[in-house]
Amino acid sequence: MAYWPHFYLLLFILILWGLEKRYPNAVDKAEENLMVLVITSIMLVSFGQVIARYGFNTGWHAALEFTTIAFSWLILLGMSYGIKTGLHLGVDIVLNAVPSKTRKFLSLTGAFAAMMYGFILLDSTWLTLLNVEVRGGAIEYWSKMFKIGIGSEELRYPVFLQELLDIKPRVHRWLVLVILPISLAMLCFRSIQAFIAIYNGEREMLISGHEAQDLVEENKDVLKD
Repeated sequence: MAYWPHFYLLLFILILWGLEKRYPNAVDKAEENLMVLVITSIMLVSFGQVIARYGFNTGWHAALEFTTIAFSWLILLGMSYGIKTGLHLGVDIVLNAVPSKTRKFLSLTGAFAAMMYGFILLDSTWLTLLNVEVRGGAIEYWSKMFKIGIGSEELRYPVFLQELLDIKPRVHRWLVLVILPISLAMLCFRSIQAFIAIYNGEREMLISGHEAQDLVEENKDVLKD
């Protein structure tokens, strides 16, 4: 198994961490804009297909594959972003019913579980140290796709790129799947950040709380005034 993807993923996380320290607002905006760009592309392609098919009896043959891939990108990027911003929904009835120390312990357990989940999906080969039979992870799968160099089903490079770079028409599958190891590495990173924030008392829970409900309670008498 090649280990160079691990190095580049670690370098990516270190760069991301450094940028967040120096330009936190810019990094937040970049993540948000990337997801907005993905979801906007899904909407435009889907809407364009409806117009093309029912208005002109034509369409883009790769539209279904594109929207499927784009939607998977949105989900994978949203995993880490949801942890970062505390937007993941969860059942917090137990967390709100127990003492603060117990709540903190349970929240730390949740962050640790999310971190381990990310590490296992990213690269599970380390589980062999625990005598657990595994079949690799996202890094190994992506590395195989990179080595084999097969293309996607329907997506094609623009003709000018095919001629300029002298490449085959089909978009490489490893390029489409590169978000898989990147997003899982970000999931691990965000989970570690959340764990530290909860431990230091900067954050109460991993999941979304009752901020909206609390806001309503605080301002319920505003209209009366």
